[in-house]
Amino acid sequence: MGKDALSVLEPIQRPSIADSVFDELHRQILRLELPPGTKLSEFDVARALGVSRQPVRDAFYRLSKLGFLTIRPQRATTVSAISERAVLQARFIRMAIELETARVACERLTEADFSAMEAILAQQERAVAARDPAAFHDLDDQFHRELCERAGVGFAWETAREMKSHMDRVRYLSLSFASERAFEEHKDILAAIRARDAERATQMVRLHLSRILDQIVRIRAEHAAYFADEG
Repeated sequence: MGKDALSVLEPIQRPSIADSVFDELHRQILRLELPPGTKLSEFDVARALGVSRQPVRDAFYRLSKLGFLTIRPQRATTVSAISERAVLQARFIRMAIELETARVACERLTEADFSAMEAILAQQERAVAARDPAAFHDLDDQFHRELCERAGVGFAWETAREMKSHMDRVRYLSLSFASERAFEEHKDILAAIRARDAERATQMVRLHLSRILDQIVRIRAEHAAYFADEG
C-alpha cells in the first residue's frame, strides 16, 4: 500500500473518557445502584472515577437529554424518577422494531446463527439458576441485540437501545420475579424463528414485550418512591 493510499485511512476511534463516564453512570442508574432521587455532583463523581470534571459534565448533559438526570443550576443534580409515560412510549417503539426483526430473522438466520443464539440461552439458564439478575439483564440485551445483528438489521438495535433505556429500570426490578419467564419466552421466540414461523415468532415477541404492562403495576406498588407523579 502506497503512501498516498494511506492518506485515506482514518484513525481508529477509541471510547473517550466522557463515553466511559457516561457508560458507567448509565449502567449504575439502570441497575438502580443510583436510585431515583440520588444526588450527584461533578466533583464527587470525578473524584470517584479518577477523571477531571469536564467528561463528567459532558456525561451529565447526555444523561439529562435522555431523561435520566435532572440538572438544576445552582442546585444538586439528581437521578430522575422513572417516567411511566416514557416506559410505555419506549415499549411502543421497541415493539415495532422487534416485530419486524423477528419476521426478517425467520428468513435469514442460518444454523450457525441458531447455534450462537442457543449458546446465549444456555448462559441465561445458568444466570436464572444462580439468581443473578445483573448477568441475566446483560444476557437479555445480548439475545435481542444478536437477533437484530444476525438478521442483518443491527442498525435497528441502535435505535431500540436508546429508547429501551426507559424500560430498563423497570425490567431490572422485574427480574427478581420474572427472569425465568423471560428465559422461557426467549426460547419460544427462537424456536418459532427456527421453524420459519413468522406468525408464531411475532406473536411471541408481542407477548414477551407486553409483560412490562403488568410488571410496571406491581413494581410501582412496591417502589412508589421511584416513580414520577405524572397525574
